[in-house]
Amino acid sequence: MQAELLQLLASHYGLSGTLKELAGYEDKNFLLKTDANGEKYVIKTTPNTTDLPLWQAQNVVFKALADMESLSDLQLSEVVPTNSGVEDDVLLVEIGGKAHLLRVLRFVEGGFYAEAQQTPALQQDLGQKMGKLNKALKTIDCPLALRYRRFEWDLRYLLDNSKRLNCIQDPKRRKLVHYFLLQYRTWVQTALDQQRQQLIHNDVNDWNIIVEGEKVVGFIDLGDACQTSLICELGISLFYMMLHKADPIEAACQTLAAYHKEYPLEIEELDLLYYLIAGRLCCSVINSGYNAQLHPENEYITINEKPAWALLEQLFSINPIHAANAFRKACGFPPKATVDHEQFLATRDQHISRAMSISYKTPIKMERAAFQYMYADDGRTFLDGVNNIPHVGHCHPKVVEAIQQQAAQLNTNTRYFYDQLNTYAQRLTAKFPASLNKVFFVNSGSAASDLAIRLAFAHSGRKHVLVSEHGYHGNTLIGIDISSYKYEGKGGTGQASYIKKAPIPDPFRGIHKGKDSGAKYVREIDQILAKAEEQQTPFAAYISESIIGCGGQVIPPKGFFKSAFASVRAHGGLCIIDETQTGFGRVGTHFWAYEQHDITPDIVILGKPIGNGHPLAAVVTTDEIARSFETGMEFFSSFGGNPVSCATGLAVLNVIEEEQLQAHALAVGNYIIQALQKLALQHPQIGEVRGTGLFLGIELIEDVKSLQPATTLASKIKNEMKQRGILISTDGPHENVLKFK
Repeated sequence: MQAELLQLLASHYGLSGTLKELAGYEDKNFLLKTDANGEKYVIKTTPNTTDLPLWQAQNVVFKALADMESLSDLQLSEVVPTNSGVEDDVLLVEIGGKAHLLRVLRFVEGGFYAEAQQTPALQQDLGQKMGKLNKALKTIDCPLALRYRRFEWDLRYLLDNSKRLNCIQDPKRRKLVHYFLLQYRTWVQTALDQQRQQLIHNDVNDWNIIVEGEKVVGFIDLGDACQTSLICELGISLFYMMLHKADPIEAACQTLAAYHKEYPLEIEELDLLYYLIAGRLCCSVINSGYNAQLHPENEYITINEKPAWALLEQLFSINPIHAANAFRKACGFPPKATVDHEQFLATRDQHISRAMSISYKTPIKMERAAFQYMYADDGRTFLDGVNNIPHVGHCHPKVVEAIQQQAAQLNTNTRYFYDQLNTYAQRLTAKFPASLNKVFFVNSGSAASDLAIRLAFAHSGRKHVLVSEHGYHGNTLIGIDISSYKYEGKGGTGQASYIKKAPIPDPFRGIHKGKDSGAKYVREIDQILAKAEEQQTPFAAYISESIIGCGGQVIPPKGFFKSAFASVRAHGGLCIIDETQTGFGRVGTHFWAYEQHDITPDIVILGKPIGNGHPLAAVVTTDEIARSFETGMEFFSSFGGNPVSCATGLAVLNVIEEEQLQAHALAVGNYIIQALQKLALQHPQIGEVRGTGLFLGIELIEDVKSLQPATTLASKIKNEMKQRGILISTDGPHENVLKFK
């Protein structure tokens, strides 16, 4: 190929010398060093002859820029004319028996920004020179080939890249890109077309910026030039300025402030910039994955992939509001307005009952969230270690899109046939033993608890329930009745006449402690069951959480549930397990926490994580119990099992499996437990570290002998953790257990 090129260069340009191939993305690029005087030229070729109008249009821009006095201090790619007077100086030639386009550009001397020491002075000079370049480009009457160009590197069409999302093999990375594409659609896509449009370079990357010392002396390569939203120029270029930076937002602001001084930006443009930068990163990693599959031998394709992933993960941990305010400040604009929290709370109190409590001494106003992070209105980012409802992560794009797509197609009720109900019921019950094959869908864990008790009443013909001390099962009338945590807590009205409470099987703080406490707690239940029969008030059911969360993340002793269930069943009662907080793989070792105890309940309650925040819950039971409920009275839940809810539940199951979240919960949970156990050796106030997977509790005490609960310390730690950007909660009867969920 090089021999043919040299012949063509001699024939059409009168140039001769030595060729060296340069790295490139798709086209072939060569450096020509002439024999006569050592001058350098860049030779560009492509077999994509349909690009002829594009190359001709780019050459029009090259020539227009070369004539501008305002750019006299910048070296720019300059078209070398042919000696045969070819129009637009783009040749159609034959190389290797195939048609190619060929053009020659003068070489721009200097070093690459990518290889320079990126000082604040250089970053600021870059901003000023980019502003100058964009001001010049604005004056050019954009050729039609660039004005109506639609391609993957124009951020207006970023979402076209979503069809290649599966080229990213790692599911964790793929969901991160998927999330940012969803946010881009939400916050940018429509707004972008409302911003200023003009011709831009569109690829001011660190290998297209030529520097000398702390000065930018030139820009090269207009291969991606197009007419689009002006702010896209910064969305693209700042990505490269932010690579390898400890504080990428601050690094971006250095360049941004200088650009704004040269070529003022608008506040609406700045508010799009965070997601534009993230979008450009997504475009880069998607296309790296795609082209790496097509051309595994081309290392240039993935040259920025590793640092791009690192920056994308950095951006993900940064509150978008913090970024927008930093960009505004750099350009002299006021920050986004925040509400007066006292006034906000006062307004809330006018319309919302104070019974709906607020977390923390100083409450947080949340604006957005992403997977494990929550973003407050003041720009702070919080690691969410307590909210176990968004089970697969806040705003998981697969769950969000499942809701959106199904809501746009059909949302009705279970009186009609639709695929989603059958499909989801089959997928969900497949997670249970064969005996648990009937499911009732409702729209909250509280409603599920209520229904579970009704099922037990209908099947047994009895009207009394045995509950666990400090148990919590919801906020309906029955839910409160069966929740010791509620009826014995603040504002509780005491135990209902049809309820009997069994001691919490807590081997650390309960009435029976130590390794043999399980058998003692079972004896307590035996005595309660026997007494109930003597009084002719036998129990319809015994209900308990697999891990008693509001009781302080208490895991009953090994063997307790197995023996307790046997005893309850021997007395004619049903065994109900509440998996509202612990189900769907959270405990790591098993999909359901009850499986850790080698038991099979008669009825299982599901809620919270089942829909990742969408109102969905379920009761799973046996054929026999379900038939007992078929009394002629219709059971109907207006929203339980609707198509949108079923699509949501299916998406949650898919994500858990695809991302192997159960194994992840076990690995991360074990790491945290081991770290806390080491910490406990240094701090006797840590009475016990307990839990499994990502359902953990740390019980704090004043001293080892008395086990006096350290309630004040627990509150202090919870609030101090919040100040450090980590959200946890306290619970237990003494509010002295730190909870991670």
